[in-house]
Amino acid sequence: MLKNIDPRLHPDLLYVLARMGHGDQLAVVDRNFPAESLGREVVRLDGLDIPSALEAVLTVFPIDTFIDQPVAVMLDVQAPDVRPNVQAKALAQIEAVEQRPIGVEGLERFEFYRRTKSCYAVLTTTEDRPYGCFILTKGVV
Repeated sequence: MLKNIDPRLHPDLLYVLARMGHGDQLAVVDRNFPAESLGREVVRLDGLDIPSALEAVLTVFPIDTFIDQPVAVMLDVQAPDVRPNVQAKALAQIEAVEQRPIGVEGLERFEFYRRTKSCYAVLTTTEDRPYGCFILTKGVV
């Protein structure tokens, strides 16, 4: 048993997060994302939406401070200039935890898929809102 670890961070996820180093990237995606075909390592967080997953992950995962855009999001195919609600809420959540503005890179759908292939791991959630897809770059502690 461990103290002060969010119970949503199950052992498999903690193992992946602990193995990651500075600059490694973690994709945190919705339930529609083709994680199994794109990810090198897939960790499931069934039963959690994006805000719940991020709330847990961000208790142990620092966001990079050395690059201008440590977070990437998938752009809406139909409205790339409009930030979906799930993304707006998640980005506000990340900034609140990090206590600083966070640069965000918007990626077209297939570019997001391509970038996911180089992520250290893909964390899948059961988020049902479309475009709940993020790539987080790990910082240092």
